Amino acid sequence: MDVILTDHARFEIQRRGIEEADIVAVINRPQQRIPSLKGRTILQSKYFDKTEGKEMLLRIIGKESPKQFIVITAYKTSKVEKYWVKEAKK
Repeated sequence: MDVILTDHARFEIQRRGIEEADIVAVINRPQQRIPSLKGRTILQSKYFDKTEGKEMLLRIIGKESPKQFIVITAYKTSKVEKYWVKEAKK
């Protein structure tokens, strides 16, 4: 699947210190896929952040088609329980 980063997404992942390789990894193998507003999809995965020293969640919001995923924005958060869906589709 092709991954396309919008200008906004590029700005935000750089500002937030997120590696583009991590974005691609989550898009290719998300732990959760959640439908969102405006036809968007949220892909998210848990990981251990060495800088923070704790479990974090990387969330990617974008528009998905069979051949590509357009990243609108992405962020990492320590609020795993807030965003983790107990019965999400993979």
